[in-house]
Amino acid sequence: MPITKSAKKALRQSKRKKKFNLSKKRAIGDIVRKIKKLKTEGKKSEAQKLISSAYKIFDKAAKRGVIKKNAASRKKSRIAKFLKK
Repeated sequence: MPITKSAKKALRQSKRKKKFNLSKKRAIGDIVRKIKKLKTEGKKSEAQKLISSAYKIFDKAAKRGVIKKNAASRKKSRIAKFLKK
């Protein structure tokens, strides 16, 4: 456990950031799963409509530092490639 006042504050901040980061990562996983599920069910047009919201989620996560910029780019590329098949 932290002893100094600044260490206690740093712990509070890191807990808050962890909660935020986990929610963003969960949102990324959810949207990817949803798109893949729609594609495998044969609902390609519905999956195509979700791709813009997926891109938005990836870009916001990269902007906030939840994932790296290249990771966001790679995820967008792989989703687009998956839908193109």
